[in-house]
Amino acid sequence: MAGSVGQVSLPPVELAEFPILAQRVHGNRLAYLDNAATTQKPRSVIESMTHYYEHDNANVHRGVHLLSQRATDAFDAARVKLAQFIGAQNPNSVLWTKGCTEAINLVAQTWGLANLGPDKRILLSAMEHHANIVPWQMVAERTGVTITPIPVSDEGVLDIDWLRANLDETVALVGVKQICNALGTVNPIGEIATMAHAVGALILVDGAQALAHAPANVVADDLDFYAMSAHKAYGPTGVGALYVRPEILRDLAPYQGGGDMIRTVSWEGTTYNDPPNRFEAGTPNIAGVIGFGAALDFLTRIGIDRIHLHEESLLEYGTSALSAVPGLTLRGTAPCKAAILSFTLDGIHPHDLGTLLDGHGVAIRSGHHCCMPLMKRLGVPATARASLAVYNTQQDIDQLVFALHEAKRVFA
Repeated sequence: MAGSVGQVSLPPVELAEFPILAQRVHGNRLAYLDNAATTQKPRSVIESMTHYYEHDNANVHRGVHLLSQRATDAFDAARVKLAQFIGAQNPNSVLWTKGCTEAINLVAQTWGLANLGPDKRILLSAMEHHANIVPWQMVAERTGVTITPIPVSDEGVLDIDWLRANLDETVALVGVKQICNALGTVNPIGEIATMAHAVGALILVDGAQALAHAPANVVADDLDFYAMSAHKAYGPTGVGALYVRPEILRDLAPYQGGGDMIRTVSWEGTTYNDPPNRFEAGTPNIAGVIGFGAALDFLTRIGIDRIHLHEESLLEYGTSALSAVPGLTLRGTAPCKAAILSFTLDGIHPHDLGTLLDGHGVAIRSGHHCCMPLMKRLGVPATARASLAVYNTQQDIDQLVFALHEAKRVFA
């Protein structure tokens, strides 16, 4: 079925660590290849959240009883873990959010509204997720700032020469994905940051797809804003984070009002707390943050380098195997890419293909992947996307290829 490109590495984890993978789907073993949408959760993450609810369930901060103290300790420890994981020097420069989307909206509604106007420009890569387009369009409606896409080649490579030629003192912000969720392209965020800073612009990096595969070092890469999501990095849904360069964070106005983000409140006025509390109004997703911390422990234990080597080997195998399927076109062939295989198959709409593959126990994603402008640029309405993770195997790829041949028979 699948082509041979040499020995594919074995997963650096025991599949038994992921309870959900043991089930059968429509009578077939589950080949879960929808990891760019969300990853499955290791038992350690699930148990960390269960332990909180069974033993430590209490609100964090200000509580003097033991349960609150234990919950607060675990909550605060997760912030330290994340700061270390991305190379941030001060844990207080990491803000909890409900996801990468809220993290970008926080930047737009605080820094964006305070610093943008009709004399300024924003440059966003043409491969951006809607979460890094729509918030800036909303800001543009209120401020008059101009938004310009950075071109992308047919192969899915960002046009760095165009970016260099179009950066000047009118550019206030460059926004770019670290890894493109639709194509797998890995962008040179350190180089882009250097170019942006040379003209006085800031850089915002969407790191949602990268955290579990090749996280940024926010200091070494010289980033101003770095948005993250837990659920694409083996953590729970509904929680994410935003790194903000401390010099910028110090002067940002609050995003939302409520408990824990204040220092004093009176009818005459309110004074605000220091970061990160200033940006974390209300009761947070405590169990989610603790689960995020457990996911970071899992990634640290396995090692990003080991994960990268496994996924790189599997990507090579999958690229060869899919390229051998008649009528299949891979979309996104950048020389530097992560373990994402997007494709179209002649005569079968991606949505129909996704349904047919599901009948064989193969879970992929079909659609525009929240990248409608990118799909328009590539001249396709949608793609099918198989995305790989630490627990995937050669057998998953073989099962995908077998199911593709069966789908072709159905539409023959």
